[in-house]
Amino acid sequence: MDAFFNDLAIMAPAVVFNIYFAIASIPLGFVFAIFLALGKASSNPLINRLSRGYIYAFRGSPLFIQFFMFYSLALSLNLTVWRPLGISGFVLHPLFMGPLVLVLNTAAYTAEIFYGALRAVPRGAVEAAKAYGMSRSQQFRRVVWPNLIRLAWPAYTNEVVFLFHATAIVYFALPVVGAQADLMTTAKTLFERDFNAFLHFSVAALYFLMVSLVIFFLFGLVYQRLMRHLPAQPGLRFAPKWFR
Repeated sequence: MDAFFNDLAIMAPAVVFNIYFAIASIPLGFVFAIFLALGKASSNPLINRLSRGYIYAFRGSPLFIQFFMFYSLALSLNLTVWRPLGISGFVLHPLFMGPLVLVLNTAAYTAEIFYGALRAVPRGAVEAAKAYGMSRSQQFRRVVWPNLIRLAWPAYTNEVVFLFHATAIVYFALPVVGAQADLMTTAKTLFERDFNAFLHFSVAALYFLMVSLVIFFLFGLVYQRLMRHLPAQPGLRFAPKWFR
């Protein structure tokens, strides 16, 4: 048990890096995904094809490879672009490159979720908004978006949890700078000392589980807020109806 609690204490600072990567990626990916979803639904052929192509490219390729590709691209521009501008250390730093790739990746998955929800928005509600004389922006703000986000929120919650889990591979694809070490890097370092893979990676998994539970709880509260206009669901019954 001492080894277990020792691992808990050692990995506590490491989980901060995983949380940082997720928090830095979620808001930007959310906003970018809205534009991608609208672009995929656009009647403009160019915007439609660009949006579809982007979503397909990032959903169809492994995230691990995307990290390598973007870091290699940034590294190839170091001498000609980043270093003359004096931002080499910033652009190539994992704390910047990690969230950047995660934003680009999660935006594609989230856009597909939003696009599916957009297609499911009741046409009658949109037609009623048009009949009231609402502009297209008013239709989106007052009719389309409220329905879209309610329909998409459960699936988006899963995407956020998946994104947090994906932070586990950031430092496997990008260089570790200084004392920076996330959960998986710390678990790997501890494993190399005593080769007790079950203990160290189980503790890392426990941290992922605990943060995931927090995400489910917080996003569940938001979902309850989004669905507050609906009648309350009946409480849990501890006996079938025929037991009176």
